[in-house]
Amino acid sequence: MGRQGDRQGELMVMWSEMPRSPGHVFYDRLQEVLLGAGFDGFVEDACRAYYALTMGAPSVPPGRYFRMHMVGYFEGIDSERGIAWRCSDSFSLREFLRLETTDRVPDHSWLSKTRGRLPHEVHERVFGWVLALIAERGLVRGERIGVDASTMEANAALRAIVRRDTGEGYRAMLTRMAQESGIETPTVEDLIRLDRNRTGKRLSNGEWVSATDPDARIARMKDGTTHLAYKPEHAVDLDTGAIVAAEIHAADEGDTTTLSGTLAVAEANLDELGKAPTQDAPAECVADKGYHSRTVLKRLDRSAWTTRIAEPQRKAFSRWHGDKAARSAVYANRIRLRSNIGKEAMRRRAEVVERSFAHTLERGGMRRTWLRGRENVRKRYLIHVAGHNLGLMMHLLIGAGTPKEAAARSQSVLLVLRTPCAVTLVVMASEADVLVLSAIHTAWMH
Repeated sequence: MGRQGDRQGELMVMWSEMPRSPGHVFYDRLQEVLLGAGFDGFVEDACRAYYALTMGAPSVPPGRYFRMHMVGYFEGIDSERGIAWRCSDSFSLREFLRLETTDRVPDHSWLSKTRGRLPHEVHERVFGWVLALIAERGLVRGERIGVDASTMEANAALRAIVRRDTGEGYRAMLTRMAQESGIETPTVEDLIRLDRNRTGKRLSNGEWVSATDPDARIARMKDGTTHLAYKPEHAVDLDTGAIVAAEIHAADEGDTTTLSGTLAVAEANLDELGKAPTQDAPAECVADKGYHSRTVLKRLDRSAWTTRIAEPQRKAFSRWHGDKAARSAVYANRIRLRSNIGKEAMRRRAEVVERSFAHTLERGGMRRTWLRGRENVRKRYLIHVAGHNLGLMMHLLIGAGTPKEAAARSQSVLLVLRTPCAVTLVVMASEADVLVLSAIHTAWMH
């Protein structure tokens, strides 16, 4: 029996004695795809203009920066500290990052510095590169685009908000109001009671702002709570599930306000792939009733987009006041909605677009961001969504879109087939896209 003794640092270790990873079927195959497509050379060319030519030692390769953010999506890690720790803890992830044996995994401060050095345009180019990569495998069609938005909790607390006009904090305001009501030294319980009972209590983004993250806005989350948040909006190919545009908007902007910007980005990304919609060959824009308005339908009528936007039920009759263009656009959208194709498109939107948010926000760990500033959140989110698109391609290649799904598929099943004359044992073991069958046949005589 071996006994555990005190550990002593080794002065010399042979290469054959170094611990090696057996590899992970998901990351090994993804690495093969990225290297075959020239990912590292592309990102180095895209980032070269933002690095000095001769100053100091060479930095960490930018391909490692983007790979680490992809690991954040595949592993469902929200913070950059967690990403750095996870990569340091796994030999297979070290192989995926293309680290030498003696190299250390870059820490979270390096991720932050690199993100600040690289502008948003570089992250857009990497997202577009991934989109072109999956388009080569038929995962982008660009004929039906579903649009929807969700909420993302910001890295800021409501208790830290201040008034825009005076800079007074929320607790300082309550203390002042308590003193004006006759309580000279109010306690915490007094402030809570005063805040609960006072009339006209409301938090307006026009009056209050976060002192730590001015870009965050007060918003109602999906679970009914109120937080400082951002608004991610997706444009998703309904035929494949690929996200062709992912924008981060202010949480207090309405859907009808942000739709035009998201569609413009989607149209530009599709144009890079040669699949941009035109007025002669428009693409369908499928959205829920939050995007329905006369202004939106008039703007998109006879454009590169054919609308199938759900119409909210109204009790009163519509008054057009001579606006024939709005009436024509609303009626045409209503006719398209009531057709069988329109009903199928709305069902598809509810399934595919909501699934993209479940993958990126819930399973992907981005329901709450640990970054501050809309620009920083946009950079991180673009690479996060690029990981989602790579997951679609991996699902096509090996039948699993995440490492956990690939591990879950690597299971064995034992089947016992019994007949009056024999017994057959069949073992089915699956390893991603490889299926191994083993059988033992035993026969006997009566």
